[in-house]
Amino acid sequence: PLEMSAKKPVPFLRQVVSVRKKVHRDPRFDDLSGEYKPEIFMKTYSFLDSIKKQEKEMVQKQLKKCRNVEQKEKLQQLLNRMTQQEQAQKKQQKLRERELSLKRQQRELAKQGKKPFFLKKSEKRKLELAEKYAELKKSGKLESFLNKKRKRNAIKDKRRLPLQNS
Repeated sequence: PLEMSAKKPVPFLRQVVSVRKKVHRDPRFDDLSGEYKPEIFMKTYSFLDSIKKQEKEMVQKQLKKCRNVEQKEKLQQLLNRMTQQEQAQKKQQKLRERELSLKRQQRELAKQGKKPFFLKKSEKRKLELAEKYAELKKSGKLESFLNKKRKRNAIKDKRRLPLQNS
């Protein structure tokens, strides 16, 4: 290394040994990481479901034992969040399975020599709604669901009406 005089001020833009800057790469957007396929991801990380289930049971046990109000509230929020995540995951899985079945049907039709037909978003939504109604009817909760929907719509309609001064 070159010795510099302590009497002379160091130049502002002094050339030092250049250090190669680390390039951070985000695997979500990098081609080196490959393509994201949810089916493969779910198969690879399926062991996490059992761990989450154990954690949920542990939180439930802690909630039963807990006496502190603040602690109990925090545990309840955590339990709710875990439940909601579980439900969202199940919903996502159902949606994926439905899309896969539609794709399989289209492939079968294409093999038979027919022209493939792809559903619009609105039609997919209608099918989803019909499936939801069938599920509610099977579980016996359809009537209560429809009552809630009617009440919600009635409240919306009341808000839209102009105020009647009498």
